[in-house]
Amino acid sequence: MTAVTRDGAPVAMEGGGVELRLEPIGGGMSVGFVRLPEGTDLGPAFKGLPGDACQCPHWGYLKKGRLRMVFEDGERVYEEGSAYYWGPGHVPVALEDCEFVEFSPTEEFAKVIDHVKAQAG
Repeated sequence: MTAVTRDGAPVAMEGGGVELRLEPIGGGMSVGFVRLPEGTDLGPAFKGLPGDACQCPHWGYLKKGRLRMVFEDGERVYEEGSAYYWGPGHVPVALEDCEFVEFSPTEEFAKVIDHVKAQAG
């Protein structure tokens, strides 16, 4: 198996400063390299999904920035250097320019990405 780098992973989605590079890594999982500019609120992109939120779980590490994650039962702020698990039902809001690396079930994440792309029209 070869290592996956951000620059080597194909762009799955981009626009408005948002960038998602995504590469399957086996075992039904993919690694994503994500950039969100300050002020990005993905809530509108998730409208129409159950709970109007991302339903794919993610495990990851926030390399840069501050991010507010809104959950059904509240919210939490993640700082640079935080490792995380976000279960189904979350909406990220970038409080600063953010970069993170996350691992997600490939099929579940593909459904969310397809929905977001359709919302962008």
